[in-house]
Amino acid sequence: MLDALIQVMSEGDTNTKNNSTDSSRSAEAELEDLNITCSDCGSDFIWTSGEQVFFRDKNLQNPPKRCRDCKRAKNERLAAIALAQESGVPQKVEVAVNCARCSERTTVPFYPSQGRPVYCRSCYLDMNPSLLQPPDYSQD
Repeated sequence: MLDALIQVMSEGDTNTKNNSTDSSRSAEAELEDLNITCSDCGSDFIWTSGEQVFFRDKNLQNPPKRCRDCKRAKNERLAAIALAQESGVPQKVEVAVNCARCSERTTVPFYPSQGRPVYCRSCYLDMNPSLLQPPDYSQD
């Protein structure tokens, strides 16, 4: 169903601007609200028919992938990064995440990349025991 909606959206609206409000209303009536899973937090959110009409009118090809809260948080992160780059002052970042291995809540000093696992300190050290061994200086 989502593929069909994207196809309808990509066809575009050929009506004139005078008929755009009438066509938007009729298009909104033919579209159904869709449940989408947020790519960041995993919760479901509703993409309303009115939002779908807006996307189609602006020729946006892809449906949203983040809920409003996650989109707002992403925009705030991007603004903070831009501000840090402009000011030249490094900013400390602390992002709250769930460990991909044990599901414990932890913080990390970076913005996780989508689709890549993030681990708490203990799980990371369990997976990389060589980090706990002291360096061997006898080879010099």
